[in-house]
Amino acid sequence: MMNKARDLFEKMNDTKWFGIVLLAVGSFFYLGTILPTERVLSEFDVAGMSVAALVFLAASILFFLKSKEYRNMLMEHEDGEDYFI
Repeated sequence: MMNKARDLFEKMNDTKWFGIVLLAVGSFFYLGTILPTERVLSEFDVAGMSVAALVFLAASILFFLKSKEYRNMLMEHEDGEDYFI
């Protein structure tokens, strides 16, 4: 039983870190679309960066929701409370 709680705890932490990394990458893509540059960007470049930012930010939200789901499963587990002390 303790192995399942440990696995849930590790999955919770992994998905949270994936969400943080995806949020950072998506933010940099978004900044690339709004910051002025010396060279003129085509509409295709701006659209591509905007879509990439949206995809990374959406994936980040999904990973944060999955992390919250693992956290709730861990809290319901009988050995799960030991990981939050």
